[in-house]
Amino acid sequence: MAILDGLEIGVVFPQYEIGNDPEVIKDFIQVAEGLGYGHVMTYEHVLGANAESSLVSSLYMHRHAFHEPFVLFGFLAGVTNKIKLMTGIVILPQRQTALVAKQAAQVDVLSNGRFRLGIGLGSNLFEYEAMGEDFHNRGRRVEEQVDVMRKLWTNEVITYSGKWHKITDAGINPLPVQRPIPIWFGGMADPVLRRIARLGNGWLPNGKPDEKMELFVRQLEKYTQKEGRNLSDITIDARVSIVGKTSQEIESEILSWKSLGASVISINTLDSNLKLPSDHINILTKFMEDFKK
Repeated sequence: MAILDGLEIGVVFPQYEIGNDPEVIKDFIQVAEGLGYGHVMTYEHVLGANAESSLVSSLYMHRHAFHEPFVLFGFLAGVTNKIKLMTGIVILPQRQTALVAKQAAQVDVLSNGRFRLGIGLGSNLFEYEAMGEDFHNRGRRVEEQVDVMRKLWTNEVITYSGKWHKITDAGINPLPVQRPIPIWFGGMADPVLRRIARLGNGWLPNGKPDEKMELFVRQLEKYTQKEGRNLSDITIDARVSIVGKTSQEIESEILSWKSLGASVISINTLDSNLKLPSDHINILTKFMEDFKK
């Protein structure tokens, strides 16, 4: 249908609902690619809080099974040919920068340049604590992390001395196919929008395409212009949950996102009380049948 014209339509990987069977994971991604989905986005958490504990609160608990995205994408790269692989998001400041640069480059090599790195700050203090990183300066650190990664991706050897990073005459090998790998930011706080305007290739907003979201878009546009860029320089990737909605409701939401400048839509079936991986596949199949006529 015309509503999909000019859009890249992807799928959110049903992280904590798909289970642990490699064959099921392979079947899911191959069906998604065969249906014509342009990318797969995966969420991440390294640790989950104890669901029985009152000491830690978190949206995702220890019973939520999160496949590690770089390892997952190494697997998916080997069983697909064209679907793009995207993190949405990796919590970058709780990870070692050079290691993320190396892992991202490896996924990009194995997928022949099909990787996009979506990053964010996260909100779980206990994860930062467990991984030995500072939760409280994560916003300031992430900008230097982006700078370090881009230099590592585009140079065989670098020497870098920053506030949080020191690299002396060293580099990663192999370098990625894309030099540099595109970096997309998740989040909607004002400092994040300013950061996207300065550093981002893309934006992963979280919410509905309503009047409030339009204000965020206009603010991002203002910041990009201040940086000597245009809003069109930032690819907007919107998530649209489709389970329980009519075709008319889905169409209206997609059109609203298009009017706000989104050129990428990630179709989400998570958190919809679907019992089996095949239920996710069936819903995604019906979406393409309905909207590619």
